[in-house]
Amino acid sequence: MFFRGSRYENITEATLTGKDERPIRYKRMRFIPQSATPPRLFTSVEQGERPDLLAYRTIGDPEQFWRLCDLNLVRRPVDLTEEPGAAVAVPAPEGGG
Repeated sequence: MFFRGSRYENITEATLTGKDERPIRYKRMRFIPQSATPPRLFTSVEQGERPDLLAYRTIGDPEQFWRLCDLNLVRRPVDLTEEPGAAVAVPAPEGGG
C-alpha cells in the first residue's frame, strides 16, 4: 500500500470490523521519533521553495521531505518552508555521525 521508503512502511497494520462486517485495514498511529542528539546540519529556506524541493536540495530525494519534517517536529510539510530564510535542520548523511 505504501511505497518503499515511505514513513509508514514499517508501521504495523491493524484491522477492525465495520458495521457491514467487512474488515477495515489501517496503519497504527505513527509517532515522530525523538532524535538522540541535536542536529548539526542546517540550511535556510529559499524564497518560494516547497518541501519536496528542499528535500531534493538537502537530501537528494524529493520524496524524503518527511525526514525533514520529523527532524524539525513539523506536522504539516507546508509549514516547513512557509518562511523564507528560516533555518531548517537537515538529517546527517546515512552512515554519518
